[in-house]
Amino acid sequence: MSTKQYMRKASLIVGNVDEHALDLSELRFQFSTRRGDFQTPNSADIRIYNVSDKTADRIRQTLPQPEFTRIVVQGGYDGNFGVLFDGEIIQVRHGRESPTDTYLDITAADGDSAYNYSVTAMSLAAGSTPNDEVSAILKDMARHGVTAGHVPDLPGNPLPRGKVIYGMSRDALRNVAENTQTSWSIQDGKLQMVPETSYIEGEIPVITSATGMIGLPTQTQNGINVRVLLNPNIKIGQAIKLDNKSIQGFRFGLGVKQQLGNENAEALAKVNNDGLYYVMLAEHSGDTRGDAWYSDLVCLAIDASVRPSIKSSARFPLGSDYFGAIKRRG
Repeated sequence: MSTKQYMRKASLIVGNVDEHALDLSELRFQFSTRRGDFQTPNSADIRIYNVSDKTADRIRQTLPQPEFTRIVVQGGYDGNFGVLFDGEIIQVRHGRESPTDTYLDITAADGDSAYNYSVTAMSLAAGSTPNDEVSAILKDMARHGVTAGHVPDLPGNPLPRGKVIYGMSRDALRNVAENTQTSWSIQDGKLQMVPETSYIEGEIPVITSATGMIGLPTQTQNGINVRVLLNPNIKIGQAIKLDNKSIQGFRFGLGVKQQLGNENAEALAKVNNDGLYYVMLAEHSGDTRGDAWYSDLVCLAIDASVRPSIKSSARFPLGSDYFGAIKRRG
């Protein structure tokens, strides 16, 4: 984070499993990527301007089979450049923005095939551990392009007897995560599991105006919102450090219907005494010929806890999947 952030860089590659690729980096493109430690796939929307008809037809080709199935977006600055999104092309749309400018819109998802189509049917022997179960599930997900990423030693006793698993691989992973108190997600085609009482080990970047922070962090009922200059080195599941004095506090609502939001802010958006916060969401956006070049983060205090009364409420604005990502501590 000490690297000076100037001289923007960006790269846009479409390719396939055979490593046949097309470099579109010289064209103007906009991107908006959404990452989270939720179980559902990360997503991206990319708009590419003034692509030639021949190139557009190649990218849009679906029959007899797509020529390009994967898209990789990289961005940042000289000295701080890396992958913002790596996933599968889901849809390609062509249109015109003005009499002179056409565009090609690409919607993509990270690990979409594995999430939606991977099925696990296997039996585990007595004595198998949660890590053995994850390894077996990954064998099925690998057929759809997802491999092992950050998977720590998972807690849990060896199985006293054999166990049969049959169903969607994502459901099997969800069961392992619940039993071991971890959250799981797919990040750039790799399975990531993070204990609910921890975060990914590594350097903890200090986020200040000197390291790219824009404006001031804001406390909301869903977490601490932080905007920084586009930074590919901030990863889901890691910890960052903020100056608590710079955080703009959440104002409680006084109405009866606003009490749940007040409780959420107390439990989820609390301020950590050490200034350490877990990166739960990261949205990267940019325009290679425009002003946008930002990373918007939603973070939780490292010691955030969730009361059962809040967790079970159907009125929570982000829905039940949101809680798979919340670090339960206390």
